[in-house]
Amino acid sequence: MPLPAPDVDRLLTLGARYDCPNGTTAVVVALPTAELPLPSGTVSACDPHVCLSEPGEPFPQSPPPGSYPVTLSVVEFTRPGDEEYTPDRRVAAAHLRLAEEPVVRWAMADGEEEEIQALGEEDYFGYGVDTGTGCFFDAAAGDELYDLLGDGDTLEAGFDARADVDPDDLGPAVFTDPDTGGGLVAFRTGFGDGRYPTWAGYGADGRPVALVTEFLIVPQPGRPLDLD
Repeated sequence: MPLPAPDVDRLLTLGARYDCPNGTTAVVVALPTAELPLPSGTVSACDPHVCLSEPGEPFPQSPPPGSYPVTLSVVEFTRPGDEEYTPDRRVAAAHLRLAEEPVVRWAMADGEEEEIQALGEEDYFGYGVDTGTGCFFDAAAGDELYDLLGDGDTLEAGFDARADVDPDDLGPAVFTDPDTGGGLVAFRTGFGDGRYPTWAGYGADGRPVALVTEFLIVPQPGRPLDLD
């Protein structure tokens, strides 16, 4: 069976606590939110430093054109009883809300159903991260956003500009192409580089109502997690 979906509601609950295999404790301490402009109604995700101009196919879970909130689940790691351990804040997940309806079912956002069911135990589809940064963005504006961000200096400046509200520079950092109106919301990815799955949440009528990229840093029901 493929990797099971996380408990997204818990990831988005302030004060939710996770006891991790390496002896640390993670607590959800912040839920920063930013608006993502999607004038094309198509959304994709990738490492914006690496794949923005060639991100592959957009998610099939396309919302109507509009602006949608992206909320980050920020957890703080501590090691109870260890006074020398420095608390460490990380982004555990990035949640893109597409509609107000509650989610009744989660499934992998990438791949056909037959492909998903053919995955090995605990395997998953996801996008690769090589620079410790991920994003959701308007898929139709990928080339324009790539040009806007240039060699990455603008992207990092967007994180630096948040220093007053986010001293850890975790995001969300927002960028909008002035010509297309298409936007990008960037954020740091868990413990850094890796391959991370995105899950689609569906309402009772079968419509997609959310997308969540998970960074695999806190335990989830029904799956192992080994932290260094």
